[in-house]
Formats: sequence, structure tokens, C-alpha cells
Amino acid sequence: MRNVDYIIVGCGLAGIAFCETLRAHNKSFLVYDNNSQQSSLVAAGLYNPVILKRFTPVWQVKTQLKIALPLYAKIEQDLNIKIDYPLRILRRFASVQEQNLWFTAADKPALQDFMNPTVISNVNDNIDAPFGFGEVLQAGRLDTEVLLKEYRLYLSKQGLLITQKFNYDVVRSTDHHIYYENIQAQQIVFAEGFGMKQNPFFNTLPLNGTKGEVLTAYIPNLKIDFIVKSSVFVIPLGEDLYAVGSTYNWQDKTNHPTKEAKEELLRKLKTFITADIQIVDHVAGIRPTVKDRRPLVGSHHDHKNIHVLNGLGTRGVLIAPYAAEQLYRSIELNEPLDEDINIQRFIKD
Repeated sequence: MRNVDYIIVGCGLAGIAFCETLRAHNKSFLVYDNNSQQSSLVAAGLYNPVILKRFTPVWQVKTQLKIALPLYAKIEQDLNIKIDYPLRILRRFASVQEQNLWFTAADKPALQDFMNPTVISNVNDNIDAPFGFGEVLQAGRLDTEVLLKEYRLYLSKQGLLITQKFNYDVVRSTDHHIYYENIQAQQIVFAEGFGMKQNPFFNTLPLNGTKGEVLTAYIPNLKIDFIVKSSVFVIPLGEDLYAVGSTYNWQDKTNHPTKEAKEELLRKLKTFITADIQIVDHVAGIRPTVKDRRPLVGSHHDHKNIHVLNGLGTRGVLIAPYAAEQLYRSIELNEPLDEDINIQRFIKD
């Protein structure tokens, strides 16, 4: 019988954030992941403190940045990899009215750290932006593909990763332990993304799932070192490659890229990028989304050592470390969870 403090099911952004939280507190763990969920892998990895439709701050963004950026920096140091690329975002204005809305928002105390109040003029011949841009600060891109690949490799080398399908039927919970096959643990955390729909402990929670598709485009004449946001995001990846995304589909629950999404993204991209574009990759995944746009975090009502960390939606890069810390402190220190993320909000007495 192998003994650990925690079993973690899932090695996407949520699972990795919880692993790092456990490592910081010297807790032992074992991770099960069979690569069945693609949302973290296909994420463009953007982290952005401002909601750019309404020019409002992202929920809990200052706290999230304070927790997330040091966590990713520690992963970079420990694994000797580069994953965090700070980049400013230039939000393309469609009108003078949008410029004025930007000025008003940038004056608000909650946004002053994140929004440059002056209009940035366009000097790139390959971008159509007659009204200029608003500049978002403290933003960037996390290379989720490198993170997931290298973190799984790290866990594997440590003997901490089991790459097989998790069998819910053999989980046994007692007052003090979790038993799974030949493993004895104190706690189990399910961080499975959309795979939670098959989890009998938590499948009644309202996880909707939203399909997103992202293109990788080769645009050699564009030459930008910042993110552009218009009807789609254009995120520099290096070597004249750009991530272009993303779509939102609430019906299709497959990980298969579609011709319709590709055409939609290309059509939107060409409304403001005038350079020649060559598509070199196209990926799709199901984001674990929730109707109130908040994560699903908490403990099972009957089994107090079975927990969930899910529902990160479109902002998983920032939310995952915050939600992981909240769950850890709830389990280990009996601290109350942030009410906005506690699964109790969906559980009727």
C-alpha cells in the first residue's frame, strides 16, 4: 500500500496549480491523468486583467495576479523552462465613442493599474486601426503547451504521475482516508475539467462546457511584439507565428476542429489585419465553464475528504492558482472558501 497525503485527478492548469500548492506546503501527492481533456492544452494562455468588452476589471484580479505570477515563476525556476511572457495588450478602438469609454474606465481606481489612459496611435501598415488602441498593462501569455508537457515529464520522473483512466467505482472513502487500488491518501482532489461530467461525485454540478477553437497563423509581415484585441485576439508566439482566437460554441462537445470555426476566425482576423495570412495549425477543446462564470471549488457533502477544483472557464491561467490556494486552505486550515467559488452555492439543502 502506497501512502500519500493527496491524490489529484487531472493535470491541466487546475491540477498543476494544486500540485504546486501542495509542494509549497511539503505535502505528498500522486497525480492521475490520461490526457483526455484538451482545454488547457489548446488555451491560448492569455492572462488579461481587464474585460475588454465592457472595460471592467476581472473578478479578484489583483489577488489572482499576486498568487499566479510567483507560482509560474517558481515552476520556471524549478523545471528550468520559460513559460511566462509578459505582453501588453492593445485593444483596437472601433470608434471615437469607444475611446471615450476607455478614458472613463481608465480613471476608475480599480482599473488605474491596468489601463493606460492615453490613446496609442497605430503605426503598423499591416493593421487597420484608424481610431488607435487602448493599452492594457500587466497582461501576458502563458505557454500552456510547454507547461503541460514539461510538468507531466517532471511528475513522471519523480514517479508521481499515473497515466491511466481513473476508475471512480473503486474509490473508497472513510472518515480519515481515501483508498484507491493500492493507494491510501488523506484527501482526493478532482481537477478534471470537462471530464467532471462523468464523475459520479460531482456530475450534478452545473458545468456547461464551451468549445473553443484557436488557429496558429504565420504572418511574416506583421512584426508585432504585443497582443492585439479586436473581434479576435492576435497573440505573438515568436518566429512570425500568432495564436488567433477564440470561438465559443455551447452545443458541440467534441475536441474536433471545425471548418466553420476556422472560417469565422479568419473572417474576423481579416477585418483588421491586412497582411498575408497562412494558417499552420488549428486546435479545439472544451472549456470547463459555469453559468455564473465562477469556478467550482469545494468538498463533497457526504465525503469530506473528496474535493473538486474545476470550472476555470476562459481565464484559467489567472484563476487556477487562486482557486487552488483557496481549496488547500479550506481543507488544511478549515478556512471558509470565497463564497463566489464555493460549490455550496449550487447545492440546495
